[in-house]
Amino acid sequence: MVTAIVHINAEVDRIPEVAQAIAGIDGVSEVYSITGEYDLMAMVRVAAYEEIAEVIPGRINKVPGVLHTETHIAFRAYSRHDLDAAFSIGLSEAD
Repeated sequence: MVTAIVHINAEVDRIPEVAQAIAGIDGVSEVYSITGEYDLMAMVRVAAYEEIAEVIPGRINKVPGVLHTETHIAFRAYSRHDLDAAFSIGLSEAD
């Protein structure tokens, strides 16, 4: 599984429609409106690296109202469950 985090600039008056359109694209698991330099953030999860090109430049960038994207590829995932397990290694509760 390949995960990409895509920051998106959109036309301000079209942000809700852009977000909905992107959320409907296969491979996009979530879309968030965010504060800061970018308007939206999309999580893209695909089976193979090659599929990133189909989803991001092939579809997301073509959504009307998308002005710019910046993509970050994740190379390792951490969840709260994983972090809790990592920090509890070797620790036992005192009886």
